[in-house]
Amino acid sequence: MLDFSYQNGTRIHFGRNTERDAGELTAPYGQTVLLLYGQGSIRGSGLYDRVLLSLENKGLRVVELGGVRPNPTVELARQGIELCRKKRVDIILAVGGGSVIDSAKAIAAGIDHEGDVWDFYTGKAEPQNALPVGVILTIPAAGSESSMFSVLSNPEGQWKKGFGHPLLRPAFAILNPELTFSLPAYQTACGASDMLAHVMERYFSNTPHVHLSDRLCEGVMKTIIELAPLAIMDPEDYDVRAELMWAGTVAHHDFLNSGRETDWASHGIEHEISALYDLAHGAGLSIVFPAWMRYVVQGNTGKMAQFATRVFGFELDFDHPDRTAMLGIEALEDFYIKLGLPVRLCDAGIDEDRISEMARKATGDGAWTLGTYRTLDSEAVADILQLAK
Repeated sequence: MLDFSYQNGTRIHFGRNTERDAGELTAPYGQTVLLLYGQGSIRGSGLYDRVLLSLENKGLRVVELGGVRPNPTVELARQGIELCRKKRVDIILAVGGGSVIDSAKAIAAGIDHEGDVWDFYTGKAEPQNALPVGVILTIPAAGSESSMFSVLSNPEGQWKKGFGHPLLRPAFAILNPELTFSLPAYQTACGASDMLAHVMERYFSNTPHVHLSDRLCEGVMKTIIELAPLAIMDPEDYDVRAELMWAGTVAHHDFLNSGRETDWASHGIEHEISALYDLAHGAGLSIVFPAWMRYVVQGNTGKMAQFATRVFGFELDFDHPDRTAMLGIEALEDFYIKLGLPVRLCDAGIDEDRISEMARKATGDGAWTLGTYRTLDSEAVADILQLAK
């Protein structure tokens, strides 16, 4: 196990009707709130009215910004920064999924930055301070409600990049599983894929003597694999939705990677797919992850075989652990298919014409490599995308 320092200061407020406490949780951070949300579904569901009433009951002044879309862009973050400066916003309340939350983090970090907020995503600058961010989660997937990471797209150059900083962790997150009842099946499936990938990026590690966190990761993965199909079959099963929502948070609040090296190559590769094709992140991950596993399994058979036995229940073939490992990869792919997700680029209507471009951009024209479980250069990334055709 590696040395580590762990701290997660996000307060989780979990349960039925918890969005009605938004005003109480927000009020300690100031008088003026930016209410940030997506395409307007919160209005039709009544969530908008409940949140607004809760904020107004605490005497808070509300400034609004809607229109955050999936694969959120830096353009809206810039707009939000200017609005917050003009209205002297004290705290941002993000109502939505990962796209809204990541946008809120970008706005929060960019307000006191003299340059462009995209500087953070290209590594040119780090935030020195940030506004507090509160969250009302409506889509369990990204885990952004308690993570220190934000991902944005930039249409100029068709880039999708992320960065992390402790200042980005939300101050609080309201999680009411009832808010997820109306999610379409495909969105539920994409969310499950995203949270599962967050665990696997931590699980597939070369760090030895991490038995505890291995078991924690395996427990979260098994929960997601078991419950995601049930959530699709019965969308209003509160207990299933509650477990799945909590799994999404646990998957990405950094406790599972304590003391171990992490990988993140599959996320890096997927970002290039969704940057070019605006594909849902979870759908991109269901394409990339099995291909990545097939590419790296040689020389890393042990952990892959462990995944197959502990997560999917296959018996270990001691003479041929590589065969057991392949069974686990095939089972993961079958899980994605069962959820209705793509597992090949062609399933998503993506051809191979831009594979070399995606591989080049993923590695910064060879300036860096991806991953730690197995280091990937541009050629390796292209090979993985070829496996995913």
